[in-house]
Amino acid sequence: MRGAAPTDPPPVLLAGLAQVELRDPLLVSDLHLNAASPATLARFLRFCAEQAAAHAELAILGDLFEYWIGDDTLDDAMDAVSRAVAAALRALADRGVRVYVMHGNRDLLLGGRFLRETGAQLLADPCLVAIGGRQAMLAHGDAWCTQDPEYMRFRATVRAEATQRQFLASPREARLAFMGAARARSEAGKQAKAMEIMDVTPAAVDEALRACGRRVLVHGHTHRPAVHRFTLDGAPAERWVLPDWDFDDPEPRRRRGGYLAGGADPWQVVALAP
Repeated sequence: MRGAAPTDPPPVLLAGLAQVELRDPLLVSDLHLNAASPATLARFLRFCAEQAAAHAELAILGDLFEYWIGDDTLDDAMDAVSRAVAAALRALADRGVRVYVMHGNRDLLLGGRFLRETGAQLLADPCLVAIGGRQAMLAHGDAWCTQDPEYMRFRATVRAEATQRQFLASPREARLAFMGAARARSEAGKQAKAMEIMDVTPAAVDEALRACGRRVLVHGHTHRPAVHRFTLDGAPAERWVLPDWDFDDPEPRRRRGGYLAGGADPWQVVALAP
């Protein structure tokens, strides 16, 4: 089968919003939707129809999908996941909810066609936001995992224009095989790494906040949800780590998922029931 039709520039060249104002957003990250996780997919579709539909904005800060090999995924009659997710996001956009997506490390090939079909807007990583009276920075988070040089080299390679052009031009079967092998290597590599290495580096986060003049950061990626309150240059700062989603875990107590309600005062992280 031929590669993806080159009707859009590689995703790395898509212009993302570097600054945006949000009124009443819900923020989520790391859903990793895929056919092997039907309960998580079903919970996300219900979340869109119920919680997200009642708010002004939905911002997805990366890794909406477990993987994305190109926008021609939307042509695949067998890919019920991509079609269902695209339809849910389009339904939100059609009712007036502003939908924003950010590239994660698993779905960095979400492209122009996906944005058009879902009605979503692309956020730059990172981007600056005003949420009510609060000024913050949003990011996926993996750019600050600087204690893992192997991952940082891989990240730079897959975000290169030439790499993305070559990958998207290859046959679908080759892309699927590459993605499967990459996921297997990633999971095997995690077993040999300390959790701290796969987390963001605090000094890198401090520098990013300092550079943009913000003291509040919201990100995902690490699967270590928490609210970190610390001091930056003598003033209070906050780092909100969004929860990852997994409602398919065989152990019911480990099933999880949630969102940050940015329109609440104060902000609230809300856990979703299965």
